[in-house]
Amino acid sequence: MSYQKSGNAIVDKSFYFACDIVTYAEKLKEKRFFEIANQLLKSGTSIGANVRESQRGVSIKDFKNKLGIALKEADETSFWLDVIEETNIYEVPLKLREDCEVLIRLLVSIIKNS
Repeated sequence: MSYQKSGNAIVDKSFYFACDIVTYAEKLKEKRFFEIANQLLKSGTSIGANVRESQRGVSIKDFKNKLGIALKEADETSFWLDVIEETNIYEVPLKLREDCEVLIRLLVSIIKNS
C-alpha cells in the first residue's frame, strides 16, 4: 500500500521530505559518506514520524511535545545539510534545503498557535 495524502500540509510535506531524504542519503552512501548519510537519514525521517505521531496525541500538550521533537529534528537536519555544504563533500539540492526551511517555519507556527 502506498502513501495516501492526508490533506494536512505538515503531515504530507514531512512525509515527502522524508522520502527525499532517503533518496539523497542513498546518493551520499554511494559516495561512501556513510556516517553523515546515516545522521541525515535519522534526523530527516524523524521529522515526519513525529509529525504523524502528533496527529494521535492524547492532549494538546502531547501534540505540541511531538511537534517540538519534530522541530528539533528539522533543525538537526538543517545542521547536517549545512555541514555537507560547508565541507563541499556533495551538492545539496536547493529543493531539499528549501523544504527543510518550510518545515521549520510550519512547525514553529503550528506550535505557537496551538
